[in-house]
Amino acid sequence: MNPPGYRVWAAPTGVSGARPPDAIVPPYGPLAGLRVLDSARFVAGPWAATYLGEFGARVVHVEGPPFEPPYADATRSLRPLLSGEDPSDQVSESWVQYSRNKLSVGLDTRTPQGREVFLDLARESDIWIESSRPGTYDRLGLSDAEVWGANPKLTIVHVSGHGQTGEPARVRASSYDLTAQAYSGFLSLQGEPEPASPMRSGTALNDTVTGLAAATGGLMGYFHAQTTGRGQSVDVAQYEVFFVLLENLALDYFLRGVVRGRHGAAHPRLHPYDVHRAADGWVVVAAPTPDAWARLRDLLGFRDARFDDRDYRLAHREPVDRAIADFCAVRSRDDLERLGREHDVAISRIMDIGDIARDPHYRARGMFLEWDDPIAGPVKGAGVAPRFTETPGGVWRGAPWLGQDNDRVLTGILHYPSEKVAGLRREGIVGEHPPAGGPSVDTAFFTKEGL
Repeated sequence: MNPPGYRVWAAPTGVSGARPPDAIVPPYGPLAGLRVLDSARFVAGPWAATYLGEFGARVVHVEGPPFEPPYADATRSLRPLLSGEDPSDQVSESWVQYSRNKLSVGLDTRTPQGREVFLDLARESDIWIESSRPGTYDRLGLSDAEVWGANPKLTIVHVSGHGQTGEPARVRASSYDLTAQAYSGFLSLQGEPEPASPMRSGTALNDTVTGLAAATGGLMGYFHAQTTGRGQSVDVAQYEVFFVLLENLALDYFLRGVVRGRHGAAHPRLHPYDVHRAADGWVVVAAPTPDAWARLRDLLGFRDARFDDRDYRLAHREPVDRAIADFCAVRSRDDLERLGREHDVAISRIMDIGDIARDPHYRARGMFLEWDDPIAGPVKGAGVAPRFTETPGGVWRGAPWLGQDNDRVLTGILHYPSEKVAGLRREGIVGEHPPAGGPSVDTAFFTKEGL
């Protein structure tokens, strides 16, 4: 019996060509039946697997030793931390949000027995996602060729800072979200003009966008394998994902020699398209097309016809900016948004998380979910997007503690006898770190849309 307000997911037909969903992961979402092996660490790669898991894929997350803090996957320990019933049990908020819907196996792949278990997991998977430095798995005896020997149809997704090939020193260089923002060119466009410094994104934007690209690449490879019977590798470089999203930056340079710089909150080619202060906060005003400018002009009462010419307006921004600033400064954000709707002008307040938590549209769309984390207990965070009318995604469990699913994966998926699992545990090939307060019992399959 599910509590009031909880939604139970009906079984979908699943991904074309995928095996039927198993009993370990409840059937839901458009990717039901897709099987993902995830040995990635630290945001970008793990987020790719999580994203697939939020839409029904069965995701087995493999983590190596140490099977206790400090963990090999530093995401578990990122600040801030949430505490469980026992004060010694702590888990990162990032882990809670970005690792839900996964099965966790603690496995030492540095050993021959661990490699065999990993290859058995690869045999039972459609997509493998990893994010180690290039060459790491080759040295472990788990090169692409060796893994394809176990499963020729497997799509292998390599997530790295600079790619698997290229200039050797760059390929070997360490990379994080910030270095990818810098090397891609993205950071050169963010912030106020010189002499101010570039300004990084306020979140790990490159990591999360790279995760989306890796998830998409994995699905593309999967569908190719269904057609041809052959797997392939997908080389996802963090910097390249951002570089190809920088609009016409490369065309500007190669065709016109333009090295685009920073413009603060303003846009180099669109105007009006900027941030302005309202009486009680900040708003954006966007009128990038001729029709949008005409509607904004009428709302402002701006009568100089010369500014109807886009090029003139770009070259003489100050009068329009001053008119918009004066208009916004004496009105509240509510009033400005209301006037924008009435006159079909794009005006939006700049929302912080406090605004978002109270916003009726976010609530109406169910963008807040409540679920049970096995360490932190009941939590409330971001929901799942995009939305499907027939096979919606969802959250069926919280982010697992390390090794939470050793037994169910090794016996339920790989069909190892319990004696073999016990031997692997005795030899330290598999390991776990349950909460000091005691392992939690998985709840039934439902999500709750917080209101």
